[in-house]
Amino acid sequence: MANYSVDYLRRLRDAVEVFADAFDEWMRTQVESDHLTSRGLMPTVWAKDGQDPAVVRRLELKVAEAAGAAARAVAVTGTYVMVAGAGALDPIANWFTMSAPKAMFSPHDIRSTTAGIKGRLSTMIAEAETASESALPGFAPSQLHPVIWTAAAAHWTTHQYRVAVREAAEALTVHWKTTLGRNDVDDTVFWQQSLAPGAASAEQPKLVWPGNPADKTNRSMRGGLEPLAKALNSLATGLNLTVRNIATHTRHELSEQEGLERLAAYSYLARLLDNCEIDRGEEPAQPA
Repeated sequence: MANYSVDYLRRLRDAVEVFADAFDEWMRTQVESDHLTSRGLMPTVWAKDGQDPAVVRRLELKVAEAAGAAARAVAVTGTYVMVAGAGALDPIANWFTMSAPKAMFSPHDIRSTTAGIKGRLSTMIAEAETASESALPGFAPSQLHPVIWTAAAAHWTTHQYRVAVREAAEALTVHWKTTLGRNDVDDTVFWQQSLAPGAASAEQPKLVWPGNPADKTNRSMRGGLEPLAKALNSLATGLNLTVRNIATHTRHELSEQEGLERLAAYSYLARLLDNCEIDRGEEPAQPA
């Protein structure tokens, strides 16, 4: 089966609705019959007495134009009608044959088929929307950095999104404070010192982005590696000030989307930090 976009199917359904409205308007000028009454030899519609021929003609042309726009719907939905001696026919494209002798369709055929087409198109639209949504990449919080998700999971599953973000932010800071042995400073100062340029020492070890800071050959980042190292300091400090502090010192609840965005930012920071090297400075010389 061909795949049609949601937009195309919606436009097609709209065209069928326009046709149905134009058909009903024209039918108000017509006497309505059926195959049983006409015995298969006469038209199934004809103009009512006293109708202005010019008005009838204008309405016929309006139906014809709408049919041209909607006729593709029959092929898309497979809503053909089997007619003895003629095979499978498109009732929308052949609506005008009702005015001819040995009419192949009756007004009831046109209306019921049109309603069926709209129903099928609505189903196809719903299926196309579902397929489109399932084709989008999923976002699973459980795939975030282990330090982040382990701290957030218990609160996230109970919909405490602000607390989940706060605990994740705290966990990342505690993880690196413990690793570097830096429980002597506040969180923001810790990030500023640990990611700052300059020499490390036993009292102030540092997280260092790998590579030669003077190497400008990495053209994927403007200016090479040095700007990324500086930006990492800003990222860690900025998240602590704009996310962790707000989640800790306010009671404003977050939506699920807001929580996801904040956890994702911390997860990205955590993965960048995993790539860093730990510089603990030169070991002090041992006395002779």
